[in-house]
Amino acid sequence: MMLGSVQALASSHRVATPMAPSFAGLAAGPRALRVVHRRTSRKDMHSLRAEVQQNAGSGLWLPPQRPERLSVKAQAGNNSATVQIKVFGVGGGGSNAVNRMMSSQLQGVELMVMNTDAQALTSSPLPEKSKLQIGGKLTRGLGAGGNPGVGLQAAQESREEVLQALQGADMVFVTAGMGGGTGSGAAPVVAAAARELGILTVGIVTLPFTFEGRQRKNQATTALAALRDAVDTLIVIPNDRLLSTMDQSIPMTEAFRVADEVLRAGVRGISDIITVPGLVNVDFADVRSIMTNAGSSLMGQGRASGQDRAVQAALDATASPLLEVGINQATGVVWNITGPPDMSLMEVNEAAEIIYKLVDDDAHLIFGAVVDPSMQDDVSITLIATGVGPKDPAYAQSLHADQQAAPAPLPAAAATAAAQNGNGRVPVRQPMPTEQQQQGSGSRPNVVVERPAAAQPHVKEDVPTGRIEVPSFLKNLGKK
Repeated sequence: MMLGSVQALASSHRVATPMAPSFAGLAAGPRALRVVHRRTSRKDMHSLRAEVQQNAGSGLWLPPQRPERLSVKAQAGNNSATVQIKVFGVGGGGSNAVNRMMSSQLQGVELMVMNTDAQALTSSPLPEKSKLQIGGKLTRGLGAGGNPGVGLQAAQESREEVLQALQGADMVFVTAGMGGGTGSGAAPVVAAAARELGILTVGIVTLPFTFEGRQRKNQATTALAALRDAVDTLIVIPNDRLLSTMDQSIPMTEAFRVADEVLRAGVRGISDIITVPGLVNVDFADVRSIMTNAGSSLMGQGRASGQDRAVQAALDATASPLLEVGINQATGVVWNITGPPDMSLMEVNEAAEIIYKLVDDDAHLIFGAVVDPSMQDDVSITLIATGVGPKDPAYAQSLHADQQAAPAPLPAAAATAAAQNGNGRVPVRQPMPTEQQQQGSGSRPNVVVERPAAAQPHVKEDVPTGRIEVPSFLKNLGKK
């Protein structure tokens, strides 16, 4: 049942101070709203309603519809003072996205760029302390030459510097464009190092456009498999799907800019609900619980203005071309709504109903709201659907549908030598070992997640197939 009015809602729960019809007062006030998500039994619901009456003067509100999904509690302050979030842009694509985050004044996060290309680092607007050149001895600052093997070795050479840069973080975003040299090779090393330190690690990456070539796409597929094993949550943005939302006459440079903007929006959609004060925030523990060991995830975005703007933004987000499968398959959903100060509680509720009706009843939901005066009349929604990925045949088929046939695999020894000699070929890894194999090996026993291998892409008949050997430089990923 939709909310009739904010005033009626407040009256029905005997809240002493009527709630404002918009978030304008909250933005100016000293109190923050905290979203609490929990499963409740019928007995628990009676206790919660009693708590509402006892705390009427404190502004506690329990919505009447689907109360087991969401409650909102007013409390002083926020948790941003104790949560350290860092964003690492790795390689050219990741660095471009982080540079854009700086220009958009992303709040409450520390930005860093790392690259093998010294010239690209020099052109970044970030302060010098936020730049890290990796693999200086190996590449002499000239880049990885599109070779993921060089990018991986560069990150391993500078591993101590990477670990130092990660110190103090509670949550790390690793953003990169898959398919290149530094991003593909170094991003898994950075992510593995962060996870070894006990940091919640989220990868947000793009897959290359088709026009970037078959080799780049094949390298992206290999790098994606390595990164998936190194992070808690991996959000994949296929640029080809993004291209379907653009005008056909869009310049190439603008297409890459849009891809960078999507990476920025993904980071902001998650970080804002933790760090932006005075609005609807969630405990970092809630975010950690839904995103730890979540595996592959997908992102949807929607933006609308005018009448029914929140509803339309929610519909656009849940039907986003970036969502390769429906959010009904997700085990968890993190979503964030951003709007101007006149965004009403009713609008937020209507958007929530759209999303809640589509997700599974057992899915874990986290919600946040942000007031941004620069939005003017617009409302935007970003949602992250976790727990969808290689285990879902629909996802695997969609991810690999446009993949071209991969080149014939190299033996492990030859593949390692190829990476070291800089020929740019990195073979596809074999499927992940089972849980028993992982436990037997003694490698990272605290992070054991069995994820069945993704469906294999279509291979032309004239291309030989066979067992793929894992190259040693990927076997050793994250062990040092």
